[in-house]
Order: sequence, then C-alpha cells, then structure tokens
Amino acid sequence: MKEKGITTYALIEKHHVQSKTVYNLKHNKHITTATLERLCEILECTPNDVIEFIKVQE
Repeated sequence: MKEKGITTYALIEKHHVQSKTVYNLKHNKHITTATLERLCEILECTPNDVIEFIKVQE
C-alpha cells in the first residue's frame, strides 16, 4: 500500500473495502481469495506481493 500511495482510509472510503477486512489484513487474520484478488486489482500487484507463506514447524 505504501509503495502505491494508497492509505487505509482510501481502501475503506474510495475502494469500499470493509474495515473488518483491513483489520484482518493488518493483524494476519484470514481473508478470502476473492478479497485477495480485489486487493491485487486495487494495488495493481500479484498475490505474492501481498501475502507470504510461512511454513509452521511442528
């Protein structure tokens, strides 16, 4: 978001992303693939730019 100059406020107000979704993103909670796709469209990026897979050691 920082690289694209899009604020949290802009996501919520301009792009109509729910504040709960923004909260989930900022607190590493679950989001749907549809939400991920929408964020990538807004930010003009790929899923790899938004998420990171971290293997949990058992």
